Parts: sequence; C-alpha cells; structure tokens
Amino acid sequence: MQVAPTLKQKVAEAAAFIEGRLGGRRPAVGIVLGSGLGPLAEAIEDAVCIPFGEVPFMKTSTATSHVGRFVCGRLAGKCVLAMQGRLHGYEGNTPQEVAFPIWVMAQLGVPVLITTNAAGAINASYRVGDFCLMSDHINFTGRNPVAGTEPDELAFRFFSMADAYSPRLRQLAREVARREAVPLQEGVYLGLLGPSFETPAEIRAFRSWGADTVAMSVCEEVIAARHVGMEVLGISLVSNMACGIEGASPNDTEVLQVAAQREEDFRRLICGVVEGLPS
Repeated sequence: MQVAPTLKQKVAEAAAFIEGRLGGRRPAVGIVLGSGLGPLAEAIEDAVCIPFGEVPFMKTSTATSHVGRFVCGRLAGKCVLAMQGRLHGYEGNTPQEVAFPIWVMAQLGVPVLITTNAAGAINASYRVGDFCLMSDHINFTGRNPVAGTEPDELAFRFFSMADAYSPRLRQLAREVARREAVPLQEGVYLGLLGPSFETPAEIRAFRSWGADTVAMSVCEEVIAARHVGMEVLGISLVSNMACGIEGASPNDTEVLQVAAQREEDFRRLICGVVEGLPS
C-alpha cells in the first residue's frame, strides 16, 4: 500500500521542481500579486513562467484576474519570484493549500515576502486609490494553516505574531511612497473567508475592533510566512469603500477598474521597495 507524502515532503518536491525550472536563479524576494495587481509581473525581466498547475501538489487559481502562475526574473535589480495571482479559501482550498506556495518559497530560500491585495476601506479617512501598509491584521477567516500536526515538521508550531509585518520593511515602503508621491496609509487589515462581501453591520463591528481595511486573503499567507521565519510586508490597494461606508456597495468590477488606474503607482511603489532591499 502506497503511503501518502507528508506536507514536508510535498513542499520539498514542489520546491525542487521550481528550482529545476529556474535555471540557477536564486530569488531574494517573493511577491504575491492580488486582484487586479497581476500586471506588475509583466515588468519582470528575463522571466521564467511556471503555471501553478504544473507544480507538484499545488492547486490552481480560479479567481477573477488571477493568472495563476509563478514568474521569476529581475525586477528593480533583484531576482524575484512573483505569484501572478494567489489561492483563496473561498475557492475551496484548505488553509494549508493556501499557505503551500509560501512554504515552498521559504524552502527555496526566499527570505522576504511582499504580499499585496485589493481591499475595502473601513477607515472613512481613506480614499479609493490609496495604498495601505498593513501594520497588523485580524484573522477572522476562522482558519489557521499551522493547525494540525504536519506543519510542525516544517517549523515549530508555536511562534510569535508580534511585528508580523516587518517594521523595517514598512519604514522602507513609507520612504519610497514619499519619494514617489504615492498616497500611502497605514492601518490594521482584517481578513475574511469570503466570497460574499461584508454586510454593513459586519463593517460597523470590524470598525469597533480597530480594523481599517478588509478583504478575503493575506492572513493565512502571512501566518505561514512567519511560521517559517520569513520577513513580511503587506500592502493593500484601497479599491472601494467597505459596505455601508459613504453608502458603498462593493462589486468585483470596481476593484479591477481601480487597480488598472493605479497600476503605475503600484509598480513604482513595489519596485522602489525591492530596489531598497539589501542585495
């Protein structure tokens, strides 16, 4: 009887597969490109593209605008490994399936993760089109990728989430935003399972908890990254006001429209951060 591979074995096999496709490239930065933000991958030079479905044990992306592939090459003078799209819980993926590509990046030796998404603004002082640094998060998905016995084989299961979003990287992002004149807020992100948008009552509750933005991704990725010691920067594009804020009723179309309008500012912000990282 064939024994199913463990999570550790799956991560190692997936990493070995990707490494074999990279032709000696050693990515120093991992980037997750969220809804509407995937076009940044087109700026990566000398790129090798690997569809998620080709990677052993990895799920494919079904979300709107998520191409669903790894893109590895040069961006702002550094070798990066970008996910052009991500995996979500609302697609039917388990927490460990969502976290899997992050653990694979760590297995490849990637020390820094930049995770990005489109989010709704709970904080009424934010404006659509602003970017927002994640200073902290509230994981309201009801899920944790490190739950269970197998993740403990990757790294010790009990770990601190203090400064989950690196103060050093946030300071670098603030400096880049000032230099490039990119509107940048900073606040607490709240992650939900989705796929339905939040109700006005939920938004009022989240605001009372101290949340500034809300969306349907990121938290499980960041927990996985911190589990294996990666340094994390989180950046949201405020694509809409959250439900009930200024009468808003969010929809997927406006998310993509705002992302297209802010594409150049997003490129300058991310490239500036990548360029400012130590070689």
